[in-house]
Amino acid sequence: MEQTVVETYSPEETFVFARSLAEQAKGGEVFCLDGDLGVGKTVFAQGFGAGLGITEPMASPTFTILKEYHAGRLALYHFDVYRIGSEDEMEEVGFYDLVGQPEGVSLIEWSRLIEGILPKDAIRVTIEKEPEKGFDYRRITMNS
Repeated sequence: MEQTVVETYSPEETFVFARSLAEQAKGGEVFCLDGDLGVGKTVFAQGFGAGLGITEPMASPTFTILKEYHAGRLALYHFDVYRIGSEDEMEEVGFYDLVGQPEGVSLIEWSRLIEGILPKDAIRVTIEKEPEKGFDYRRITMNS
């Protein structure tokens, strides 16, 4: 497993990193995005969408659990599983039909809540704050 650590010092830098990651994404890939509330997962997701060529506004699908975007280079299946009570609920939102599909990329926020059903080859992205390095500092760790 390969680990990459990137430090960003502004939301814009986090956006740019996520955009560059998505520009290299291949169909069927699954990105698991984790971090505490307010750490920048939405900014990351917006940058990721921009990297796929999605121009419409993006917000976390916290209440709908899934939001699909089809206007980019690849489709984006953006899951936010923060409100999921159990892994069994994921079948109801089409998780198994979409994750790993070659015409799209999946981005799953709060993925640790559904650890048992994630693909083994999922790319793990964790965003962490470190207040002593500044309010906007983020350490982004990626395991692939």
